[in-house]
Amino acid sequence: YIYIDGFNFYYGAVKDTPYKWLDFKSLFIKLLSPTNQIVSIKYFTAIVTGKIDPDQPQRQKTFLRALRKHIPELSIYYGNFNSHTVIQPLACENRQYRRPFFVPVLKTEEKGSDVNLAVQLLNDAWSNKFDCAVVVSNDSDLKESLRIATQDLRKVIGVINPRGDTTTKELIKYADFYKKVVVAGFCLLWIFL
Repeated sequence: YIYIDGFNFYYGAVKDTPYKWLDFKSLFIKLLSPTNQIVSIKYFTAIVTGKIDPDQPQRQKTFLRALRKHIPELSIYYGNFNSHTVIQPLACENRQYRRPFFVPVLKTEEKGSDVNLAVQLLNDAWSNKFDCAVVVSNDSDLKESLRIATQDLRKVIGVINPRGDTTTKELIKYADFYKKVVVAGFCLLWIFL
C-alpha cells in the first residue's frame, strides 16, 4: 500500500519543474523491489480554491480524473482548504518606522490530508491489508501513526521524502527504510538511502 501526501509531493518534487503529470504506479514499480506488489495507492489532497489562479481548480480536477482513469489501484481522499485574512508584519525592513509595519494577508491552509493519511494507514495496518506500506511525505505530524504501525503492529513502513531535502528525523526513527527525491535540472532523481 502506498500513501501519498499530494501537496507535500507537489510542492516538494514537481511545483517548479515542467513535470506536473506523473504516473505514480509506474514510478513506484521502478522504485520498489520487483517482489513488491502494488495493491493500493491512496492519494491525499484537497480541491484548490483558485483565488490566485482561477484555472488551477480545473487543472487539478483534470489531473485527478486522469489518475483515476489510468491507475485502477488509486483512490483519492480529500481534505479541505481554509482561507482567512490575518494581520502579519511586513517582511521587508523599513527603517523609517521604529515598529514593525503590519499588513492584512490572505492565509490559505490545506487541512485534513495528513490526518486522513494517518487514519487510513492505521486502519489498513490494523485490518492487516498490507505487509509493507510506503508513506510519501516529509510531514513530521505522521510520526505517531508510523510508530504505531511499526512498533505496535509490526508492519514494515518505508518513507519517501518528496522534498529532496533532509528527511525529518521523526519519520526516519519509525521507518524501516527511507528514500528521498532530488530534482536536478529537468530530471527527478531517486536517491536510495
